[in-house]
Amino acid sequence: MRGLIIKAISGEYTIIDQENKIHVAKPRGLFRFKEHAPKVGDWVEFDAKHKVIQKIAQRRNELNRPVIANVDKVFLVFSVREPDLNLRLLDRLLAIIEYMDIEIVIVFTKLDLLADRGDFDQINEYYRSIGYKTYLSGLNAIPVKEIKAEIDGYISVLAGQSGAGKSTLLNALDPSFQLKTDVISRALGRGKHTTRHVELLRVEGGWIADTPGFGNVDFDIPDLLTLSHSFREFFAHSDKCKFNRCLHLDEPGCAIKDMVADGVILHSRYQNYALFYREVEIILKNKY
Repeated sequence: MRGLIIKAISGEYTIIDQENKIHVAKPRGLFRFKEHAPKVGDWVEFDAKHKVIQKIAQRRNELNRPVIANVDKVFLVFSVREPDLNLRLLDRLLAIIEYMDIEIVIVFTKLDLLADRGDFDQINEYYRSIGYKTYLSGLNAIPVKEIKAEIDGYISVLAGQSGAGKSTLLNALDPSFQLKTDVISRALGRGKHTTRHVELLRVEGGWIADTPGFGNVDFDIPDLLTLSHSFREFFAHSDKCKFNRCLHLDEPGCAIKDMVADGVILHSRYQNYALFYREVEIILKNKY
């Protein structure tokens, strides 16, 4: 039989078959070893009678932190207050997912807690201007219909800032989920993540997973030029730089630095890029 793995706990995999029946199976042979293990999101061939996974279909993509495969979209959920908007984490996740060539949707939450939306509106408009789709959510205005339409027909991942309201959003999409919501620590200004394992939840004709650990994911990028290309507005204007392989830091005639100085590129985006550059530089030196 063929089915989709929707949950994995302690070596047991919950699979939904093409008739929407649920099965629990274990891997056999090579699949028992970590490097060959099935992942949530895998399409598999399995023996329902003997409860054994026999074959894993070729993956379109896969993540190791969190452990999930065949992701079509990533919803990045970030609050604007309590905790405050973390643009460094947002840009980090955008760069990592951009490199993986997975579609990104940004959901900004807790808009009702903003006394003045002026600064936020500029930030939101900037990310939309460089091609990211964004949705705005508040206490009494969660864009449920629009997000359901985004999920329909796809395997999606919910990730982002801890305490931003990911569980609240999922419960709004389907109250039967009854997921524990994050409790905010005001002393630290961040939430306690309540999700402990990866599980795909059915929403309309698609699937979505709340993923523990996505905010801690490391850069796994082959070179520094690839990092610069993962900032889509840098890549779009890099042909205007004096040097073909400009990395937009110390090179003369850099169009990206000029655009930052002129306010065309958001200053925080460039600052974060420079920080990530140093981080990836150290990772690559240690790797090779």
